[in-house]
Amino acid sequence: MNRGPAGPDGGHGGPHGPGRGGGHGGGHDEPEYFGDGGAYPPGAHAPHSPHAPHDPYAANNPGHTQAFQINDDHYPGDAAPLPGPVGPRLRWKDLLKGIVTAPDRTFLQMRDYTVWGPALIVTFLYGLLAVFGFDGAREEAINATITNAIPIVLMTAVAMVISFLILGVVTHSLARQLGGNGNWQPTVGLSMLIASLTDAPRLILAMFASGDATFVQIIGWATWVAGGALLTLMVSRSHDLPWPKALGASAIQLLALLSLIKLGTL
Repeated sequence: MNRGPAGPDGGHGGPHGPGRGGGHGGGHDEPEYFGDGGAYPPGAHAPHSPHAPHDPYAANNPGHTQAFQINDDHYPGDAAPLPGPVGPRLRWKDLLKGIVTAPDRTFLQMRDYTVWGPALIVTFLYGLLAVFGFDGAREEAINATITNAIPIVLMTAVAMVISFLILGVVTHSLARQLGGNGNWQPTVGLSMLIASLTDAPRLILAMFASGDATFVQIIGWATWVAGGALLTLMVSRSHDLPWPKALGASAIQLLALLSLIKLGTL
């Protein structure tokens, strides 16, 4: 029996039809462009064929690798997530001591905890004594009867609490405008504590001496500078801000404290 010439792959019209060298595959009239074993048009190469031309700008080549991450909730431009607390909440004694002895660690540790209890109590007690730190108010309170003196002292204490609260809110708002990411309650509470604690030495001296005395004024300026340093450090730690921006956010509160308390215009 005569047999026709074998195809290039050794087959002759077997079950797979004509050989692939004729440009037809699988018995179809059109070339196969799909599938792993399909043929490609003349001059074309399979994307992963060893004979395909090298494209240096193609994805997944060295230097042009495209990385994809699944289930990533953060997109370019999103703010970084806030870091978690660096330690447990400090008790009020450790908090007050830490503001004076270890402010950096204390502010960083308390940036996510509210301190309303110590802030309100300390500021209120400071306000009760503030009347006796000003010569005119002290003489008026001392010369007044008990019935008249108590309202004066209480009103001064309440005014101090409200004033320091408002100043703390202003400081927090400015820190946010400058790119800070802290919470308002810890910022306001810590700012109230800083304002009260740093002015306590001047207030105690002024209660027993004239507020215009030279050494009282020197202590007052020194504690104001210390209060500014502590307030700047607190805003920097609570809002993750560099110190120039933290100082800018604290500027209004520092100027207000200088005008109301240090210069005796309250």
